[in-house]
Amino acid sequence: MNPAQDLKDLRVDYGREPLEETGLATDPIAQFRLWFDEAAASGIPEPNAMSLATTDDAGHPSCRTVLLKDLDERGFVFFTNYTSRKGRQLATTPRAAILFPWIALQRQVEVTGRVEKLADAESTAYFDSRPRGSRIGAWVSNQSTEIPSRQFLLERNDAFEKRFAAGPIPRPDFWGGFRVIPETIEFWQGGHDRLHDRFRYTKTGDSWIRARLSP
Repeated sequence: MNPAQDLKDLRVDYGREPLEETGLATDPIAQFRLWFDEAAASGIPEPNAMSLATTDDAGHPSCRTVLLKDLDERGFVFFTNYTSRKGRQLATTPRAAILFPWIALQRQVEVTGRVEKLADAESTAYFDSRPRGSRIGAWVSNQSTEIPSRQFLLERNDAFEKRFAAGPIPRPDFWGGFRVIPETIEFWQGGHDRLHDRFRYTKTGDSWIRARLSP
């Protein structure tokens, strides 16, 4: 079996109607909400899943999937352990790209911009809304560090279950939210014969400039 031949046979020709500029909102956050609502209504799993790309201070990139947990005019919010790989990278290089890969809908949205930590009060409010197991898990995992076994993780989980058995579970000071403040937002939609539609919004002052890009 030839792996290259197998991959070639996976090619899909997209078939949505062309995306016209006149059909787009002037505000990219409003346009994102429209597409997000369609993605959620389509039944695809976790439409708020997004690929997050960061770099360390030497320029080495890394990428992982996180979940969008809030969105407003200020930007796109996710939560993590501040001492994780992405947390450390954002501490030294506070810029990121995020990608929503709604492949089943032949769409994707890419956001780039600078990143800021959420205020403690915002992070605590979200932490307190999480299921108990997720709050315990934030304490259990020294995210991105090596561990000897899964049993080690389970024993730590048991220890923290006992520690917080009789009272509230506070938010760890090493856990909280980040906001990606968009500077560009690009909307991509698949087209026949790889003639895809791409529109990029670029923040200029208090306004957004929209341009069509070649696929």
